[in-house]
Amino acid sequence: MNSIQDSYVLSNGYKIPCVGFGTWRLPESDTTVDIIKTAIDCGYRHIDSAYSYYNEKSVGKAIRTCGLDRSELFVTTKLSNGGHGYDNTMKEFEISMNNLDIDYVDLYLIHWPRPLSIRDSWKEHNEGTWKAFEELYKAGKVKAIGVSNFLDTHLEAILETATIAPMVNQLELHPQYVQRQVVEYCKDRRMIVQAWSPLIKGQMDNPVLVDIAKKHNKSVAQVLLRWSIQHGFLPLPKTSSKERMLENADIFDFSLSDEDIEAMKVLESLGRTGAHPDTAEF
Repeated sequence: MNSIQDSYVLSNGYKIPCVGFGTWRLPESDTTVDIIKTAIDCGYRHIDSAYSYYNEKSVGKAIRTCGLDRSELFVTTKLSNGGHGYDNTMKEFEISMNNLDIDYVDLYLIHWPRPLSIRDSWKEHNEGTWKAFEELYKAGKVKAIGVSNFLDTHLEAILETATIAPMVNQLELHPQYVQRQVVEYCKDRRMIVQAWSPLIKGQMDNPVLVDIAKKHNKSVAQVLLRWSIQHGFLPLPKTSSKERMLENADIFDFSLSDEDIEAMKVLESLGRTGAHPDTAEF
């Protein structure tokens, strides 16, 4: 990979840019439209949204008005925790498409595997959801389908009845939380692994990271994103600052050494920053 516009190739042959622009916590607003258009101007071609981010209309407007052809951009959205089950999935997908007001979605993900409201029946609901996902994919309404926050046990349940395997799994991934077991499971099955919270939600003052950043004359954010790329992950950094957008894209002119990566393992004791998929209270 030499730039944020270089791509991984999904199991179906579809290309996905190797760094995405995250939109979590960006509200439905003209300001958000401008932020996303600025990211596109900075070179980002992969925009990650979700129904439950409540900003799909802003994402869609930015995509439609940025000046690029739709085919040049990769757009992701996700099914909400209230949308599981075949019928609910189909209904919510139509709402997302109306919100986005674009002809197709490049990637559609199940956002969480075991929402609180269906915790005891998650397997059956996900089976119906995945059937809907496969139909949307076969109809060309989405170019790729996948999941988010799924551990290997959740993936195994999907694969029991799936005719098309998930192509992507989006996980919390950073040096504090490496999730080796599920990452290995995904890679063995040709699932691209995306990294949410790759910047550890801004918690970047760890002295180990600071020292490595100084060594390479880079920022801690650039070190963390480079860590993702060198592990074969697809990071999804989010920022409202053009300066940070450009900085987060400038991660292809250096490499972390084996010693750097080994030193970063001390962070693993700090663990995740988000919810566990089996116990999340939502």
